[in-house]
Amino acid sequence: MRTLRYAILGLVDRKPATGYDIAREFKEKELSNFWSARHSQIYPELRKLTEEGLLEYEVEISGEIQEKKVYRITRRGKREFLAWLLRDEVMQPTFKDRFRLRMYFVSRMPSADAAALLKSQLVQRKRKLDFLLESQEKYQELPEYSSDQFGDYLVLRGAILREQAYVDWLEESLRLVGKSSQSSVMEQKENALVH
Repeated sequence: MRTLRYAILGLVDRKPATGYDIAREFKEKELSNFWSARHSQIYPELRKLTEEGLLEYEVEISGEIQEKKVYRITRRGKREFLAWLLRDEVMQPTFKDRFRLRMYFVSRMPSADAAALLKSQLVQRKRKLDFLLESQEKYQELPEYSSDQFGDYLVLRGAILREQAYVDWLEESLRLVGKSSQSSVMEQKENALVH
């Protein structure tokens, strides 16, 4: 299943858009908190969706010679998008997280290096959490269910909770690495005294 097609259909269902507008959604807007797509994926998908009759476009002229295609969803596209929205989703396999994979093998590295890696990740994750919390400030109250902002808000809250949990895990891991390395040093000193 080409999940990207549904993300694009959903974006164009919200409002007509150019390929550039759609690419920006994946790079700079709320969608980027949980889904990504590159230009090299978006433009071929737009072509396929148009060929399948799910999108149509009009060419608009901006300036003297620059043309841009503005995509709109068709009735058939709306039907297919709604059918996809209403499907119950089977839980996906665990996503890949290279940093957690490194931590799985943490005992193979010196504890000081592990602590340095954890601290670096913690700084990055806190920065991302701060950005998400700042993004939430634009919502003075819960948006109306019928607005596009309601879904944006739900996803933003999910991203905030995910990042907060990651920050909590990193802080706990730092404490555990510190505690473990202290007890390891104590054992080495005791062993040295015995011999």
